[in-house]
Amino acid sequence: MTADTVGGVWNYSLELVQALAPFKTQVALATMGAPLTEEQRRQAGEIDNLTIYESNYKLEWMENPWEDVEKAGEWLLKLKDEVQPDLVHLNGLVHGSLDFGVPTLAVVHSCVLSWWKAVKEEEAPQEWDKYKEMVTKGLQSADVVVAPTQAMLHQAEQLYGPFKSSVVVYNGRGQHFYQFGKKEPFVFSMGRVWDEAKNISTLAHIASDLQWPVYIAGDAKHPATGKEVELENVHFLGQLPEKEVQDWLSRASVYALPAKYEPFGLTVLEAAMSGCALVVGKAESQAEIWGNAAKYVNPNDADELRDTINSLIEDEFARNIMAMRAIKRSHGYTADPMGQDYDHIYRQMLKQAVAV
Repeated sequence: MTADTVGGVWNYSLELVQALAPFKTQVALATMGAPLTEEQRRQAGEIDNLTIYESNYKLEWMENPWEDVEKAGEWLLKLKDEVQPDLVHLNGLVHGSLDFGVPTLAVVHSCVLSWWKAVKEEEAPQEWDKYKEMVTKGLQSADVVVAPTQAMLHQAEQLYGPFKSSVVVYNGRGQHFYQFGKKEPFVFSMGRVWDEAKNISTLAHIASDLQWPVYIAGDAKHPATGKEVELENVHFLGQLPEKEVQDWLSRASVYALPAKYEPFGLTVLEAAMSGCALVVGKAESQAEIWGNAAKYVNPNDADELRDTINSLIEDEFARNIMAMRAIKRSHGYTADPMGQDYDHIYRQMLKQAVAV
């Protein structure tokens, strides 16, 4: 399995590896994008059915990545010879075209072209043509393409399809990590602060007009440019270890992420499991996941975001109803069904390979 270390894919990968343990699946995880942090190393060390192979190769969405992408491909093929896997599970989009000689699955967690359309409201410029070509080749070569929502799969098919075979598997988290604690009067948010799509700066912008303080956790430094985002009017907590994130979520009354683009949103799921009332950016994928268990706002309308959060702050009854709906809905996105779904897909792929 491949994973990048700079986004939600890392958490998804570890969660999935643990969910595959009951099926006696051993995973060799090849990491790219950035060196592992101490916290990531600690997390990985606690998982018995996992072996990490670390690299620092650029990811396909980073600046001038193609030389690195090629070297990463050579490295993955060497690893394949060393590990001798039954199956390859790619969490990146370009390496599906490598000749692994075993069934290959690729997951479209997100992509630049759909990100661009949602965030910039226009088609990605010509400099992304090579990206489109490489991703199309990678995904069309994979035996199975997986997406975390129907909305994301539909976009991927329009942009890079047709695929040999495709399926939706919803992401999941371990429910036992997230507790509904004694709720306190504050708004919480977290994520890659540097990613325009998360739109956390809009939340910071209206924070002074909210009746409660706003606390934000996450990484403010862009991994490619090194540029740091400054946030006004909020308590910025920086990157927190997992345990601290769980503690903040258990105490937060409202979780706000007015994202312009969010194909799944693991942090929103974690907040829902922790009994936060959810305020999220209006998007097809979010409506698919949360139904009536979240308040949706136009991510480009700061006033609407302010009014929606303030109305939850002022109405404890409404806030509690939204929190209960979020908890109930989150029960459909736990780690075990995710592990079962992937195990089923893996076994189907191996059966078909034997038949061929």
